Amino acid sequence: MANEKKFVEQITAMDQDFAQWYTDIVKKADLIDYSSVKGCMIIRPYGYAIWENIQKILDTRFKETGVENVYMPMFIPESLLTKEKDHVEGFAPEVAWVTMGGNERLTERLCVRPTSETLFCEHYANIIKSYRDLPKVYNQWCSVVRWEKTTRPFLRSREFLWQEGHTMHRTAEEAEERTVQMLNLYADFFENDLSMPVIRGQKTDKEKFAGAEATYTVEALMHDGKALQGGTSHNFGCGFAKAFGIQYLDSDNTLKPCYQTSWGVSTRIIGGIIMTHGDDSGLVLPPSVAPIQVVIIPIQQQKEGVLDAANKVAQTLKDAGIRVKVDDGEQSPGWKFSEYEMKGVPLRIEIGPRDLAEGQCVTVRRDNREKTFVKLDNIAQAAKEQLELLRRALYEKALKNREDRTYTAENLDELVKIAGEKSGYIRAMWCGDLECELKLKEVADVSSRCMPFGAEPVGDKCVCCGKPAKKLVYWGKAY
Repeated sequence: MANEKKFVEQITAMDQDFAQWYTDIVKKADLIDYSSVKGCMIIRPYGYAIWENIQKILDTRFKETGVENVYMPMFIPESLLTKEKDHVEGFAPEVAWVTMGGNERLTERLCVRPTSETLFCEHYANIIKSYRDLPKVYNQWCSVVRWEKTTRPFLRSREFLWQEGHTMHRTAEEAEERTVQMLNLYADFFENDLSMPVIRGQKTDKEKFAGAEATYTVEALMHDGKALQGGTSHNFGCGFAKAFGIQYLDSDNTLKPCYQTSWGVSTRIIGGIIMTHGDDSGLVLPPSVAPIQVVIIPIQQQKEGVLDAANKVAQTLKDAGIRVKVDDGEQSPGWKFSEYEMKGVPLRIEIGPRDLAEGQCVTVRRDNREKTFVKLDNIAQAAKEQLELLRRALYEKALKNREDRTYTAENLDELVKIAGEKSGYIRAMWCGDLECELKLKEVADVSSRCMPFGAEPVGDKCVCCGKPAKKLVYWGKAY
């Protein structure tokens, strides 16, 4: 047709320029637009629908573990923020400040929340009096602001969406149990819903959250071999509780401090999905978070019965709980094929006069473009099976990428050589000294991603200094 554009504007090949490929996709798949505020993004309906699906899944799972949602103010008084020394020092370079209210200068600066520990602590100090008030297991869905110098859509922006859980417990053991529980919940979500294999582990002291006793993380490897911190769960011990005077009267009639956890994931998950599963044709979305799970393309839709059949199939799929769209627009089928490949729709159904005559349709998977002829009276079951096959295939492909890009180094020369020639994880032993961690960043440009749980050692000497090693660490370059 005369008013048609090219099928899909060209996407830079990922092997040619991965950063440009990523930028092309977030723009051309209608996920974001740029804002007049530098470093901030407009999340467009298709991109926001992905976030809504992420939110829906996680919110349901949170509540199954006893979580309640709340909402805290977006402004934090400077005096409140500075109550926990390590915490404020960790966030100071990224804080945005409000100094004027209308035409008047504020008597105290207000921080636009980079995270809400201090607000939750203030609230908990007011409402927790007795052991009967515990545990408190709260979460909020909101936006936060961190004044990043270098930004990239979804991965690092000055304002982003996230959830932040903040809980208070009676004992250190209960707090640790919740910290691990939420980490495992995130890992299950990444692996089963997003088809993203993750490594569960603990952050080093250098990399842990400011003010935390311990930070646990799920780390994913992107297509280009860089790591992405997917979600974190922090055990704060009673440090914040002591700073904010959060204590409870126990059953033995003594006052004791509470033990705290915090955990969160953000819209950077969407960036992770793009970089894990996308290809040179665009997005490839896991079915659980895809705004459209199945798109139906009528072929020769002007022919009698074709559109009616397409709409009937759509209704059947909707009744089966599948998110579906019929595209009966004027563009050619080829244009539509490319458009929905760009948008990463997991499954395409084609139906035309010949298919109707045979009582069938054609299904096409987004990941491998495999075509299958399916009888119309079995379309709901077949679609579910195809979506599940795609989910598993995405996971296996991502897992293979991680395995193929995981290396082992026993000394500094080996690590520097691997880091300079390859991209991916480098497994190596570490003595636990900050000096060695900093040196590896200096000479190999790698950071500690995590100390994986339950991993077998790969030696007994530190890869950097040669002294006795304490921990196996996954090192790598990261977003």
